[in-house]
Amino acid sequence: EVQLQASGGGLVHTGGSLRLSCAASGFRIDDYTIGWSRQAPGKGREGVSCISSRGPSIWYADSVQGRFTISADNAKNTVYLQMNSLKPGDTAVYYCNARRGSVVSWGQGTQVTVSS
Repeated sequence: EVQLQASGGGLVHTGGSLRLSCAASGFRIDDYTIGWSRQAPGKGREGVSCISSRGPSIWYADSVQGRFTISADNAKNTVYLQMNSLKPGDTAVYYCNARRGSVVSWGQGTQVTVSS
């Protein structure tokens, strides 16, 4: 069973940093594309970043390019999202997901709040 556990959210001031972790179990992350999405209050869910060992390839949304860095530790079966220079607009619940083909599995979210 694919399971994802996101953690690392919290409250930071503008300009601060956080590192989110997505611990996977029941599968190997290097067999999947692992992504981060976020959902701000009153808005739809949007993709933030994803990483795949096939290629390898990494993608970032324009809104986080240059500020966020995604990485994977295959030995720990965990994907990280390092978030720097955080802005109030980054405030959202962050979710990690695992995709292979047309099947996507989601973990629970972790709240990130950036105060101005």
